[in-house]
Amino acid sequence: MVTYQPRAFIFDLDGTLVESDLNFAEIRDAIGCPEEQDILTYIDDLEHESQRYHAEQVVLEHEIQDAYCAKWIEGAQRFVMELYQQEVPMAIVTRNCRAATSVKVNNNNIPIKTIVTREDAPAKPDPTALLMIAQEWGMTPADIAYVGDYIYDIQAANNAGMQAWSYRFDAQDYPTNNVDKYFECFIQLHQEFVPE
Repeated sequence: MVTYQPRAFIFDLDGTLVESDLNFAEIRDAIGCPEEQDILTYIDDLEHESQRYHAEQVVLEHEIQDAYCAKWIEGAQRFVMELYQQEVPMAIVTRNCRAATSVKVNNNNIPIKTIVTREDAPAKPDPTALLMIAQEWGMTPADIAYVGDYIYDIQAANNAGMQAWSYRFDAQDYPTNNVDKYFECFIQLHQEFVPE
């Protein structure tokens, strides 16, 4: 467990910085993905290129539709802007595609320039994207907090040796994963982390 303040932040995007209404059940149904299997892994494992292409297009269509509706999660903008003004290094690592990520970031004026999507590095919980950013910043992974709202985020942070900050995701069902900080709202996080 890491107990000190991070020097930098990496954020998940959907469900962490912006709202997302992706209907994963509908996506699974459309591409034939079993409920217990990860969608991206399922697509990667499809034998025929035509099947993979079709499944990727279904996911892309859903992601783009969702992107145009995405708005800041309450309190997240204030927290990010405060970090931005203090010149705290920030990045986004998302399992989203680049096109949908770009729409969400641009439409919400998210001031984070370092962004890694699933086209840029293996998808979480693989730690590659997080470690690439730590190396780019010249920082020890333990000095960086990865903030996310799902088990893949916690696992990615753990796999990278970063601080795992969980936004509204209760990891009690996953006892092998360490959560360094759990918070219910960004207003709480802002009050704890940002000096007035």
